[in-house]
Amino acid sequence: MKADAQLNCFHCNRLFVPDCRHRRDQRCCSRPACKRARQAASLQRWRAKPENRDFWRGAWNVERVREWRAAHPGYWKRASERDKAPLQNAMKLPGIADPAWDKASFDGECATKRIPGLLREQSPVVVGLIAQMTGCTLQNAILEVTEKLFEKGRAVIGP
Repeated sequence: MKADAQLNCFHCNRLFVPDCRHRRDQRCCSRPACKRARQAASLQRWRAKPENRDFWRGAWNVERVREWRAAHPGYWKRASERDKAPLQNAMKLPGIADPAWDKASFDGECATKRIPGLLREQSPVVVGLIAQMTGCTLQNAILEVTEKLFEKGRAVIGP
C-alpha cells in the first residue's frame, strides 16, 4: 500500500489517510463518532464469543473484586475527600529568628543539621528562589540545596 493511499472509513464512508503505523489494519477514521462505533463493534464481537459471555459474572469475579477493593482502600471515594491530606507539610511563615542557630558551629554541632529550622526562618522569597532554581517544590530537595548553599556561604564568610 502506498504511503499516501486513502481508504474509506468503515463507519462514515469518508476518505481518510490511515496512520502509518497501522496502515494495514486501520479501517476507521479518527473522528470520535467513528472511534466509538469501532469500539462498540469490537466489544460486541468480544462478548459474542462463548468463553467471554459470563466473564463478569460468577463467584470468582465477586471474590476478585473483593480482593482488589481490599488492596485499594478508598479508591472509590471522591477525590476531594481523598486529597484532603497535603502532599507535604506546609512551610511556616518566617518568624523571629533564633540567634542561637548560628552559634551551632562553635559548639561542635554541625550547623547544617539545623537546616530545617533555618529553612523555616527564611523569607518566602529566598525559598521560592531556591525552588525556582532547582525546578522542584519538595521540601527535601529545597533543604538539600539550602544545605549546599549554606556550606558554600560558610566557606566564603568563615565561621
